[in-house]
Formats: sequence, C-alpha cells, structure tokens
Amino acid sequence: MATININQNKNPFEGKNFTKYIVFGFLAIMLISLLSNTTFITIPPGAKGVKFKRFAGGIKKDVIYDQGFHVVMPWDNMIVYDVRTNESFETMDVLSKNGLSIAVELSYRYMPEAQKIGYLHDEIGPDYSNRIIKPEIRSATREVIGKYLPEELYSTKREAIQDEIFTQTQDAIKTKYINLDAILIRSVQLPDKLKAAIEQKLEEEQLAFQFDFKLERERKEAERKIIEAQAKADANKILNASLSDKILRDKGIEATLELAQSPNSKVVIVGGGDEGLPLILNN
Repeated sequence: MATININQNKNPFEGKNFTKYIVFGFLAIMLISLLSNTTFITIPPGAKGVKFKRFAGGIKKDVIYDQGFHVVMPWDNMIVYDVRTNESFETMDVLSKNGLSIAVELSYRYMPEAQKIGYLHDEIGPDYSNRIIKPEIRSATREVIGKYLPEELYSTKREAIQDEIFTQTQDAIKTKYINLDAILIRSVQLPDKLKAAIEQKLEEEQLAFQFDFKLERERKEAERKIIEAQAKADANKILNASLSDKILRDKGIEATLELAQSPNSKVVIVGGGDEGLPLILNN
C-alpha cells in the first residue's frame, strides 16, 4: 500500500518562519532608513558643513566640507551652515539726546565666515544671530542715537547715524567669525506733534534757502550788468582816444567810395560836404 506525503507542498513562509522573515525585513528597512538619514548627507548650494566625530576628538575646526554628497559614519554628525548673505530686522525704542523716546526699525545683512564655521559652531553655535549680532546692534543703536537730537535722526544725520551704528557693531563682532555687510535705518517713528514741528521747520528752512538763492542770483546778475557796462565804457574811452580828424575823414572817404560803386543812380559832388567830404545825391 502506497504512503502519501502530505507535507511535500507545505509553504515555507507559514507559521513561525513567516513571522521571522517579516521581523527581519522590518528591521532591515528601519536600518537602511536610519543610515540614509545619518550616513548619506547632501550639503545644499550656498552651504558648508563641519563634522563632529564622536569618537575622534569632536569637531575638526579647520576641515570644512563643501556642497554636494558626503558619507558620514552613523555615530558622527555633519552640521550644515548657510554661508550666504542673510537679512534680519530689529525694532526697538531708544532715547534721543533730549530724552525723547523714538521707535526705530533696522535691517541688517550678515553671513558667517565660510572657512571659520568650525570655530563658530564650537564657540557660539548656529543661533549666532540672536546670541551675538542682535544684542550688539541694540547696544550700539542706543548708544549712538543717544548722542543726537530727534530732528537730526529724522532728516540731516540719518546716514551718518546708521554708518556709526554699523561701525560700532562691526568692531564688536569682528572676532566672532561673523561678517556684517550693512545696517540700514528703515523707519523712524516720532510723536505726531514733534514730527509736525520738525516738518514745518524743514519747510521753513527750505523756503529760506530758496529766498537766499534768489537774492544771490539777483546780486550776481547786477554784478554782471555793472561789469558789462564798465567794459563798454572802457572800450568807448579807448576808441575815442584813438580817433583823430584825419582818421575820421579817411573813413568817410572810404565809405563814400563804397556807396558810389553801388548800382543805384546817384550824383557825387566832391568837396561839397562838411570837412570836404563828397556828397552823394540819389535820383
């Protein structure tokens, strides 16, 4: 009697073996996902990286990684810094020279020193704008504006004030591996009454300037006319001094001869005029 083996077509994935394969597959997927996020690093354009080696002395400050694809050991870490020019804004209330409160809005452009991000990360960290730049700008702004009157900040000294704020802030952060590109005063808010008084004063100064300009123009025009009249008088004086009766008589004869040569009909009487000059009689 033949014996039939009922297990020869048994599925190998049934039972415990199937569960084991699922667990192994899940762990493999998790491992690959973990390694892809920590091992395969792409530094984007406009950025640079510095590596933290957990078992090899920490940050290599002088080794900077450029943009592109990099392989990092799972136990190490790549810190990426944006090294392009960034812009931020700051609004604050400051006191002017006469103790008046003024609201000032500033914008500033900055970037880290690309080849010093290792030192920047070790000593300050990625939040260097809030930890270094903003406090220094606020301090410099209060100190500089405190030396000026509101009308100077509002009109005449605005550029000089923002240049002074920039210079003082740059001096304070130049050893922090940060480059400051510019600081600009975007707006100045004064009390309405003071603002109206300053604008009226500026308008009156402009009118006075225009009046002075007109007076100066009229004065120069009068001087020009005096000089012109004096030049004419001097020329006539020189001319009169150089003329004599004989010269005038010769000039008269020359003019008479030229008229006599014209095609018009005329009668020339020699010696009939004053001083013996010829007379010309037309028909």
